[in-house]
Amino acid sequence: MNTNKHDGLIKAAKYSLAFLWLFTGITSISFSPEVGYEILASASITGLMADVSVYAGGALDIVIGLWLLSSIRIRLCCIVQVVIIVLYTMLLTFIDPSFWLHPFGPITKNFPIIVLIAFIYIEKATTDKNIYWK
Repeated sequence: MNTNKHDGLIKAAKYSLAFLWLFTGITSISFSPEVGYEILASASITGLMADVSVYAGGALDIVIGLWLLSSIRIRLCCIVQVVIIVLYTMLLTFIDPSFWLHPFGPITKNFPIIVLIAFIYIEKATTDKNIYWK
C-alpha cells in the first residue's frame, strides 16, 4: 500500500476511535445520563454508586479519546482501551445478558472495535521498533 494512503488509514482509524470515545463520554454525561442510570438500576445500582459509575465512566471515555488524539504512548493507550472494553462488556453482561442479542449490538460492536485497536497497536509496534511502550 502507498505510504501516504497507509498513513491516512492509520490516522483515520485513530481519529474514528477518538471520536467514538469522546462522543460516548460526552453523551453519557451530558445528553443522556438517564440511559446509564436505567441500566444500572436494573442491577439495583442506584444513588451515589450510580452517580459515580455514570460520571466516572463518561469521564474515562473522554480521557481515552483525548489520549488517542495526543498521540502519546499510543500502544499503551491501545492496551488500556481493550481492558476497558472487556471490563465494560463483562459488567454489561452481568447486569443484563440480553444486550448480547440487542438489535443495535451494544456489545457485539466491541469485537470490530478491538480489531481496529489491534490494527493501530500493531502498526505502531511496526513503526516504533525497539520502543516498547511508545
